[in-house]
Amino acid sequence: MRRVFAFLVVLALLAILWEGYKLLGALWGGTWPILGTEMRPRPGDSSMPHVWDVIAALFAPARRNAEPLILTLFVATLYTLREALVGFLVGALVGFSIGVVFVRSLSAERAFMPYVVASQTIPIIAVAPMVVVWGRQLELPGWTMVSIIAAYLTFFPVAINTVRGLRSPEATATELFDSYAATPWQRLTKLQIPSALPYIFTALRVSAAASVVGAIVGELPAGFADGLGRALLQFNQTFAADPAKLYAAVLMSALGGIVFVGAVALAERLTLPSARREVTT
Repeated sequence: MRRVFAFLVVLALLAILWEGYKLLGALWGGTWPILGTEMRPRPGDSSMPHVWDVIAALFAPARRNAEPLILTLFVATLYTLREALVGFLVGALVGFSIGVVFVRSLSAERAFMPYVVASQTIPIIAVAPMVVVWGRQLELPGWTMVSIIAAYLTFFPVAINTVRGLRSPEATATELFDSYAATPWQRLTKLQIPSALPYIFTALRVSAAASVVGAIVGELPAGFADGLGRALLQFNQTFAADPAKLYAAVLMSALGGIVFVGAVALAERLTLPSARREVTT
């Protein structure tokens, strides 16, 4: 409950800052005081609509004789979150598997870790079209291509934190397992994975947000008409005439990511006691 209250307070402060910037722009004629330079961005209604205008746009029809925009965006958000969820699960599994292999084999880590790191230096805007083209050549369902892009952004934080977490048990605990002649599987499941869970959940929270971004970006070259990517692109094209709709779509995208991250945080809270959750925070 405290976190919900803090979130609402931060949201209210952002709205106040937004409206305050617009008010200063109106009082000073779009220029900074003393310096005399133009404000960037200009706080006019054509580029920065009022907060209440954005909220009103959510409940106004998206088109003539259409349902309210919030319902359209809600359906689009569910569609995008489905793609993100599949990519998140696949990416988390791949990242965890890579982390286990690296911990079990130092040679594999030295050989392949540079490539894992280098994979994250490629802009997602360049990866997405290639995945879409290859997916169409392989005749994959369209949504799976978007999920692959989401998985691409998910696996790296999980892999890195899994390596860190699996190596976190204290030396005395490792020596105790050695004294009992524990097998590698027993050491992994009874010592290393339980010790790594706080690190893994930290990575999962980061990856949850990244998977939503990957799904939205992946929908653009895929040409989907049902997800948030299409809605953002459509409202971006009409931004000059009706900027409130684009901000409303951005707001729904952010809420979708917050819900996704919140679900991971809830799973962490149900899985780990509070003392262990504080290990990596």
